[in-house]
Amino acid sequence: MNPALFAGTDAADEDALPRQLPREVYEARIAIHRSEYITERDFLTIHSMGLNTVRIPVPYSIFGDCPPFLGCVQELDHAFAWAEQYDLKILIDLHTVPHGQNGFDNGGISGVCKWAQEPESVLFALSVLERLANRYGHRKGLWGIEILNEPAMGSLFEAMQVQKRYPPADPELAKGSKSIPQTFLRKFYTDAYHRMRRYLPTEKYVVFHDGFQLTAWKDFMQEKEYQNVVLDTHQYLMTAEMMGCPQTLDGYLSYIHEHFARGIAEMQNHFPVICGEWCLFNSLACGCDTKGGQTVLNGQKNTPQNILSDVQKQEIYRALAQAQLQAWAKGSGYFYWSYKLLTDTVNTTGWAGWESWDFGRCVDFGWFPRQKEENH
Repeated sequence: MNPALFAGTDAADEDALPRQLPREVYEARIAIHRSEYITERDFLTIHSMGLNTVRIPVPYSIFGDCPPFLGCVQELDHAFAWAEQYDLKILIDLHTVPHGQNGFDNGGISGVCKWAQEPESVLFALSVLERLANRYGHRKGLWGIEILNEPAMGSLFEAMQVQKRYPPADPELAKGSKSIPQTFLRKFYTDAYHRMRRYLPTEKYVVFHDGFQLTAWKDFMQEKEYQNVVLDTHQYLMTAEMMGCPQTLDGYLSYIHEHFARGIAEMQNHFPVICGEWCLFNSLACGCDTKGGQTVLNGQKNTPQNILSDVQKQEIYRALAQAQLQAWAKGSGYFYWSYKLLTDTVNTTGWAGWESWDFGRCVDFGWFPRQKEENH
């Protein structure tokens, strides 16, 4: 999200960064990043765009009890004050856990997925969720808490070749990594629900991620004791490409209708469903096959072979925005990933097309309808 944080290192994730920098340099970089990346002005901008809720990813180290990482609860406190000032709600999303729930770089530790095998790490994650519910449960700005971002359930870890795509910094630590069984995840979700509900009023939402198997949860948390539970699914066109979707506009539109919209409509009969992550990114608009969204960080050159004009790109993005918004309308809402990206896609080789991960740029380029006009 902010490459400058990693300058001068070969760290690929948040776990490796403090181990490669002198302590004072690491602390200074993090302090500057947190003071500048998201500010009060951003919340005002989000409000002015007509959006009503922000999903804020937080690490397991948020409370400052996991050295060498710095806590960030004060930043979340500030976010709540800004959200409440500008009539926005917040979905807190526990985005990382010790030793990883998926092995992705965005899980904080590349190539490692061992959290579910470590009872003490599971208990720690539950304690973080409980403390978040206790601290923010009665805040006006709280919409809900998401139990865990993108646990890699089923065969996904192997199918994605996670350790090849996200090489671990410590291969020895990564040994034994594997995907998370649904039986484990169901118990973790219900344990988390009961712990958080000690502090969360009934009107606040508890959100769980589908583990990349959207329709596998029809019989889950259907009892009356579970109130205001929301199912989160993440749907990306780059993932559709990995599943064989043709890299054409017609191919994308067909996939959105046949898979995204139908799956959400089906599960909406069992839960309120949100698409908690999506974006306009696709290989067609990039002008080259990105191999499922891989970047120069994964060794991909991403050299455009088909140079599209601004008009052509706008036509592609507008059509995909409209189609995906119609798909999410089958459910109960959506969150774009992400609001802001600091990668320089103009001057940095290999990043052409990645501006579509930045919601603000999508709006400014005219690729995305302004929300006040669409009443979302």
